[in-house]
Amino acid sequence: MKKFAVFCVILLVAALFVHAGGGRQRSGKVEITYSFWGTPDEAAAVQKVADKFNGEQDKITVKVMNIPHDTYIEKLNTMATAGELPDAGIMSEAGVLQFASNGYLADISGMYGTGESKPLDSIAFKGPDGKTVAYSAANEILVLYYNKDMFDKAGVPYPPATADNAWTWDQFVAAAKRLTFDANGRTPNDAGFDPNNIKQYGALVENLTWQLEVWALSNGGGFYNANGTQVTIDQSAAVEAMQKVADLHLKDHVAPLSTGLTDDSIQRSIIAGTVAMATGGTWNVGTCLAQARDSEGLNYGIAVLPYMKQKVTICTGGPNVVFSQSKHPAEAMEWLKWYSKEENNWGLIETGIWMPILQKWYTDESLTRKWVQNPNFPAYADYKTAVVDYAMNYSKSTSWYYVNNTVDFNNLLGSVLGDVWTGNKTVQQVISANISALRDAYRGN
Repeated sequence: MKKFAVFCVILLVAALFVHAGGGRQRSGKVEITYSFWGTPDEAAAVQKVADKFNGEQDKITVKVMNIPHDTYIEKLNTMATAGELPDAGIMSEAGVLQFASNGYLADISGMYGTGESKPLDSIAFKGPDGKTVAYSAANEILVLYYNKDMFDKAGVPYPPATADNAWTWDQFVAAAKRLTFDANGRTPNDAGFDPNNIKQYGALVENLTWQLEVWALSNGGGFYNANGTQVTIDQSAAVEAMQKVADLHLKDHVAPLSTGLTDDSIQRSIIAGTVAMATGGTWNVGTCLAQARDSEGLNYGIAVLPYMKQKVTICTGGPNVVFSQSKHPAEAMEWLKWYSKEENNWGLIETGIWMPILQKWYTDESLTRKWVQNPNFPAYADYKTAVVDYAMNYSKSTSWYYVNNTVDFNNLLGSVLGDVWTGNKTVQQVISANISALRDAYRGN
């Protein structure tokens, strides 16, 4: 999850806003302080956004508070104890509900009024009382990318870009076998295939712990129950789903060994030319795929995920919060609402790193075309169905939107699954052996 955390920092910092502090200036403006973490260059970018906001209205001045990433939460906890939290700030996805359970986050359910286009409900962080305590600054979902040239050469039809026609898991594996070749050009379907000397793999499914959750959901289960009050990862649906992911390498021989320590699946597969199709986040369009297409001639496509029993993807995105100690929560919300407007983050949206958060960008075709119909994106028709419609109709919240502090749980799960990816143990064995510890790591809501 290290690289994803870096991505989140970019997400949270590349367009980061600034915030609320605490007094009223001589000009009559309310001053609020916004906390974030970032490099000096990132701080300058944040300040630029704040300056734009400060210059567009005469009620609020946003002051930037840059805290080093490694001490960010520690610093906020110290400030909370002293009653000196900033007015608003960026948070990591996995830590939001811990702050909410400690009473440090304000209810922002009223940020958007009746009749206004609101953020997608799937990117709303819900506190212990069910009230919204944060919205993601951007929306991101998991999709399937593929190398068109590899598919064409093997004579395999492209994976579907519409959820209606999504491949089943078995269809996905069957296609991956036709796209996997050993040094002699044999596939796993051919006699004499050598699984120890593979030159091209058919698939790579990212097995970071937070991304594995989508397969548990797809198989009719989950890491937790629907309201996040119970650990269910030991149930057969979740166990079976994770084993199927492992078996892509261990039994099907269509995927390279992946230890789940990084989330650079697209760079080491599609872009490297070693794998024909791989799962990844929509941010990859902007962070690496468009550049590889333009500089290296990568001919790639985008599709919906295959499914086991249910068609589903999961969403995520770095959240912004209003701290409960703020003396100016209304102004803090006004600032966050302003910053969340797509036009104020257009550079990140236009490149494909971010996706809009407001529903209207998914339902109003004129806005969707403004967003998607540009040279940085795959073909409009494919992106529209594989991302826009998919996010609107098939996306579920990653568990950190409704489960308190998933950090310890995910870290432990990632550790015990190490023996699964190498084939030393089955998913059933490691989950059964560690279910008590996993339940202890879960802190409840």
